[in-house]
Amino acid sequence: MSAPPPPPGGEFGQQPYDYPPPYGYPPEYYGYGSGYGYPPPRGTNGLAVASLICAFVFAPLGIVFGHMSLSQIKKSGEQGRDLAIAGLVISYLITVLAVLAVVVSVLFLLLLASSLDDVDPYPESPRYAAAPAAEMPAFAPSATPGANCQYPATIERAAKPVKPPSVGRVATDPARVNATITTSRGAIGVQLDNAKAPCTVHSFTSLARQGFFDDTTCHRLATTAQLHALQCGDPTGEGSGGPGYQFPNEYPTNQYRLNDPAMRLPVRYPRGTLAMANAGLGTNGSQFLLIYEDSPMPPTYTVFGTIDAGGLALLEKIAAEGLADGGDEGRPAADVTIRSVRFS
Repeated sequence: MSAPPPPPGGEFGQQPYDYPPPYGYPPEYYGYGSGYGYPPPRGTNGLAVASLICAFVFAPLGIVFGHMSLSQIKKSGEQGRDLAIAGLVISYLITVLAVLAVVVSVLFLLLLASSLDDVDPYPESPRYAAAPAAEMPAFAPSATPGANCQYPATIERAAKPVKPPSVGRVATDPARVNATITTSRGAIGVQLDNAKAPCTVHSFTSLARQGFFDDTTCHRLATTAQLHALQCGDPTGEGSGGPGYQFPNEYPTNQYRLNDPAMRLPVRYPRGTLAMANAGLGTNGSQFLLIYEDSPMPPTYTVFGTIDAGGLALLEKIAAEGLADGGDEGRPAADVTIRSVRFS
């Protein structure tokens, strides 16, 4: 009787089909340990990463790097295509938003500049609720009149070359300064009140001596219920020009507290008053009002002198000729040009 055959696996005692190595295909077949398997994955393209970073730092550079990285990835097979696309999308979006923001800002600035151009720095005449005009307040001089006159520069350049007046203390003696405003229609004699408005008189005389008023047109005549005056002192003849500086109000404004409700109520500016025109407190420049009839206005227009009888007669004659457009406020029908301002 013969012996049974040994179990599969023979003397090694292994299970069926449990063959010792080598068994099956060699490892090299699967790509292990040889150069015939799958190549190792390529690295991420550096420009793709740079594109995504620059998208948040400087978007235009992110766009440049994004396109460069896509071109390199296409040729080299590197990773990072998604990063490059993300960088491009974000860069383009931020760039478009930035361009829109710049366009909107420019349009806003142009609109703002246009609206400022439409603002007349010397309003035609005060507008307020009708109220009986009080008398001008009594003058109570400060302890040190004319001690610190200041003439800060304005954004608008001077309408005519001129130097600003000296700052600091100005003389208040003599108390009255006589001057003659010679116009194309005749002479207007004025007496400047150096005691009540020394800083204003100092500015006016400085401008006059430099010829600032010479050959300038009196551009506005008012014949309204609130104002009866001829307005002069703008070299442009349009009502928006000044000397390139401004200065604070004096009498009668300085007789009130700044928050006093009475500052909004009219007082009577008597016939024959020489007063400064302005666009609000502290905006006095070169334009002035020759008042030929009593005019009720808030006490926010500095009084710095009076007009003589001959000057008033001339102003009444000019007013009687009316306005160029037939209204009650605007350019006078008669041409009135200041030839010179001289002092005696």
